[in-house]
Amino acid sequence: MIVLRDGHGILPSGTRFADQAAMSHRSVETIIGKLATDEGFRRRFLEDAGAVLDELRGQGWELSPVETGALAALDQMAIAAFAEVIDRRLQKIELGAHPNQGGD
Repeated sequence: MIVLRDGHGILPSGTRFADQAAMSHRSVETIIGKLATDEGFRRRFLEDAGAVLDELRGQGWELSPVETGALAALDQMAIAAFAEVIDRRLQKIELGAHPNQGGD
């Protein structure tokens, strides 16, 4: 059950309000995961977080204005540092971002 902030009652967790909140939070979790593991997504986000978040919302991702603002305000150095410590086997690399250094 969810207690409404305005104090006007309680909604069971199966209501549309609760479902939207859960979907929105799943979007936040997915975005944070992509920032940690998807090199191309992370690069684009660090270049222009607002544009990436607008793009995701345009694709139907559920994000409240508060969540959008909080994601856009994430510390860029912290995002990069966290991604750096994630095991490379869990990383999605961006093809073309790492040219062949052997000169082949």
